[in-house]
Amino acid sequence: MIMRAKFLILAFAVTAIFSVAQTYSQSPAPIVVQSATSVAPAPAATSDKDMQATIKLLEEMKTANDDAIKKQEATLDALDELQKAAEQVKIFSKRG
Repeated sequence: MIMRAKFLILAFAVTAIFSVAQTYSQSPAPIVVQSATSVAPAPAATSDKDMQATIKLLEEMKTANDDAIKKQEATLDALDELQKAAEQVKIFSKRG
């Protein structure tokens, strides 16, 4: 009788383990979410004047981006120097 109860408990445990493993091994169906806004195509320039204005605007944007990149590089260089100085302070504090 005890052997039969052990067998039933073992069978139940194995069944439970396999059902849980099967549940986790199945991948859920993919969820497709549509975008909130659609991207409209850029309007085409209708004349040479419009094209030149667009080019001028793009050149101004490029200049502004280049300036921002230079500022970011200067900030990164300053941060690198601060990190080096902090490492030196840490080294000298361990010696003293």
